[in-house]
Amino acid sequence: MALKRTTVYLDENDLRDLKIAAARRGVSEAEIIREGVRHALLRNRVWDEPVNLPLVSSGDPTFAARTDEILDSMNLEPDAE
Repeated sequence: MALKRTTVYLDENDLRDLKIAAARRGVSEAEIIREGVRHALLRNRVWDEPVNLPLVSSGDPTFAARTDEILDSMNLEPDAE
């Protein structure tokens, strides 16, 4: 992938934090900026077509109204140690 140069303006605090994070991870400041841009682009992506997730039926007409009760009964909380 060919990289193109651009300029990014940051306030002093963000620039300081960027330098610290890059040093801590042992990567360039540019790498952290590229990661941030990729994350921002994914968050703002507009899909051309809707995602077609399959619809399922629980067979229980009260399921939606009892969602919290059902999830609580599954004991999904991690054990506190």
